[in-house]
Amino acid sequence: MPELLDERMGFVRRIGLFQATAINMSQMCGIGPFVTIPLMVAAFGGPQAVTGFLAGAVLALADGLIWAELGASLPGAGGSYVYLRQAFQYRTGKLMPFLFVWTAMLFIPLGMSTGVIGFVQYLGYLWPDMTPGQGDFVGIAVTVGIVVLLWRRVENIAKLTVVLWTVMITSVLLVIVAAFTHFSPERAFTYPAHAFELTASHFWTGFAAGLTIGIYDYLGYNTIAYMGAEIREPGRTIPRAIITAILGIMTIYLLLQIGTLGIVNWQDMLDPHSTASSSVASAVLEKAWGKGAADTVTVLILITAVASVFTGLLGGSRVPYDAARERVFFRPYGTLHPRHRFPVLGLLTMGAVMAGGFLIGRHTDLATIIQLLTTVMVIVQALAQVAAVTVLRRRQPGLHRPYRMWLYPLPSIVALIGWLVIYGYADRNAPGRHPIEWSLAWVGAGVVAFLAWARYEREWPFGPKRITEEYLHSSDPADKGRAGGEGREKGPGGTVVGATDPG
Repeated sequence: MPELLDERMGFVRRIGLFQATAINMSQMCGIGPFVTIPLMVAAFGGPQAVTGFLAGAVLALADGLIWAELGASLPGAGGSYVYLRQAFQYRTGKLMPFLFVWTAMLFIPLGMSTGVIGFVQYLGYLWPDMTPGQGDFVGIAVTVGIVVLLWRRVENIAKLTVVLWTVMITSVLLVIVAAFTHFSPERAFTYPAHAFELTASHFWTGFAAGLTIGIYDYLGYNTIAYMGAEIREPGRTIPRAIITAILGIMTIYLLLQIGTLGIVNWQDMLDPHSTASSSVASAVLEKAWGKGAADTVTVLILITAVASVFTGLLGGSRVPYDAARERVFFRPYGTLHPRHRFPVLGLLTMGAVMAGGFLIGRHTDLATIIQLLTTVMVIVQALAQVAAVTVLRRRQPGLHRPYRMWLYPLPSIVALIGWLVIYGYADRNAPGRHPIEWSLAWVGAGVVAFLAWARYEREWPFGPKRITEEYLHSSDPADKGRAGGEGREKGPGGTVVGATDPG
């Protein structure tokens, strides 16, 4: 199997299994659990909040198996863009991949902005007199700094990611060890009355909110799939990196959640003036080992926050590149830096949206950003990708699949139910914010943008459908671009009218 992708295709396959797993785990963990544990406790109303992390793990694993099959068989730059393009091109042309890139340009940087919000939030523990204006300036400076760090070749970034991953693991383990050295089982496992009353409507509303927060904390298990064109042996590496990262982070989260609840009273996490509500990990360290240890680990947590945003923006900036290069998005996004070979415009655009999301979140609340990015992601990416696995198995049965989903179609069904619960309860968990309406409005704007783009490019519905099956016609999908493939153009009636190069 060739290790490197043809240089004419732009990206080079240089990222191995360990680096891929480190990228996923760094993006998954980051500062997320350190800022969402109080949100999870508030959603459930007690230490039974651990249920939310368990539910999030189940959904992440089910959805992760979908990503594993699609990523192994279609290892191109852009992740979902490639999967939706291949699955839905037969009926709706380039609509679905265009909409995915359109929505990803919003939900990916919004997700990264929450990491910057968490960074400023924890910095407040070390800098208690920080004003709102100073916090805003710090967040924007961090955003610009991360874009500057990403302005280099991917193999250098992969090495830096391993260092940041090490810092992330160290900070999380220190918090876990500190919590369990002063662990109180009574504090951790004493639940309020009716905590698990399944017939109560408030339980299911809290469960849906907890599931949303839980899956937000696990998001990132798919980061490496966005970089499919840069992965060595993607048929083996992508599934292993996804599954290993989910299981590893699940273990870490459960230990962190239970340990934290065993040392900090959950009622304190609901007090907006308490350190436990804004910097719960720092509160754990201060109670266990004193202020000095808390300050030291808080610094590591700040580095962890940067690592998460760094890896997320690294993968996300690749999304519009392949789409633009293959005439499924605005063409300027299909340009790589002439020397360092990274997508310039994708990185700059997502960096700008991330800065805007940070400012919005700072002046509303973190839950607002989480609800908005989750609903936008669910409606185009998550639900469509559940369908894409089945569509591709029917449309392209001869596609080389190095990995096939375990227990198919059960994981798809579990993922479908989980995403529908999150989307259906979004307005209930965000009163006054209307995330469903905002998500529908953004998708509607995307449809309008697609129609304008399609008319200009003379694509379906203003031109023929261009059916490209280059992965299907290559014996090794990682060889895409070297082996080539076949393309077909179809008119409105579905009649084959010619041939086209899929590149």
